[in-house]
Amino acid sequence: MTYHLLRFLLKLISHIPFCVLYAFSGGMYFLIYHIAGYRRKIVRKNLTESFPEKNEAEIKKIEKDFYHFFTDNILEISKMGAMSAQEMEKRMKFTNIEEVNEVLRQGKSVALFLGHYANWEWISSIPLHLDPIARGAQIYHKLSNPDFDKIMLENRAAHGAVNVEMRKTARYMNEMAVNRQVSIIGFIADQAPRKKDIHYYIPFLNHKTPVLTGTEKIVKHFGYDTWFVKPKMIAKGHYEVEFIHMRDNTKHIPDYELTDLYYDLLEKTIKQHPELYLWTHKRFRAAQLLDT
Repeated sequence: MTYHLLRFLLKLISHIPFCVLYAFSGGMYFLIYHIAGYRRKIVRKNLTESFPEKNEAEIKKIEKDFYHFFTDNILEISKMGAMSAQEMEKRMKFTNIEEVNEVLRQGKSVALFLGHYANWEWISSIPLHLDPIARGAQIYHKLSNPDFDKIMLENRAAHGAVNVEMRKTARYMNEMAVNRQVSIIGFIADQAPRKKDIHYYIPFLNHKTPVLTGTEKIVKHFGYDTWFVKPKMIAKGHYEVEFIHMRDNTKHIPDYELTDLYYDLLEKTIKQHPELYLWTHKRFRAAQLLDT
C-alpha cells in the first residue's frame, strides 16, 4: 500500500463523523476478533498470566472489551491528523496541565513517562496546551514500512509536536540544553528491550519483567523533571489526562528509582481498566511468572 493511497484513505476517514466511525468499528471488531482471531492467543496468554486471580469469564470479558477498544482506537488514530485543534481539545483534555506549565516557566525541562494505554497517540496534542516558552517533542521508534512511518509522523506532528527518532534522543536533548531551550519530551517507556539490552528486571503484572532503562539514564543525565502520564477514557472518543509528579532533581536519585516508580504507577493504572492496555504484543516473552 503506497503513501498516496494511505493519504487518500485517511482523507476519506477525516470526513466521516465519529458516530459513524464507531458503528464501522463494530464491524471491524467482529472481523478481527471472531473471524481473523488477530493475536487472540497472545492476548489471552498475556491476560491470563497477568491476572491469575481472575476466572475465565472475567478474562474473556476483558479480552472482548479490549478488542472493542482496539478497533475504536485504530480509527481514532486514523482521524487524528485531520482533527481541528478545537475538536482535539474537546476530546483530549489535560486536567492539571498548569502544574506542568509552572515547572516549565521556572526554566526546567520536563520528561513525560507514558505507556501503551488508552489513546496514547492523541497525547501528542499536548503542545496545544503548553506555555509558549516550551518546545514539545515525542520520542518514536521508526516503523519498518516507510509509508506507514511517514503517515504516523505526519499525524503525530499535526498539533505541534516534534518527532524525535529514538536513536537521536541524546542528540536532541543535548541540542535543547546547549540552546537553553526549555523542552517537554514524551517517552513511551513500556517497550520490551532487546535481549542484549536487558540489564534490569522488575515485578510487573505478575511477571518478572525485563525493562528498558535507557529512558531513565538519559533523563537523569540531563536532569529533567519527571511526570507520569495517566490517561482515562471518560466516554467513547473522549479522554482526560492527569499528570502525576514523579521526581525532580533527577540527576541525583538512585539508579532505577524512576523505572521502578514508573512501572508501579503504570500497573496501578492498568489494573483500574485493563481493557485499555495494548495486550497484542509479546511484551512478556523474556519474562518469568512471579509465582514460578
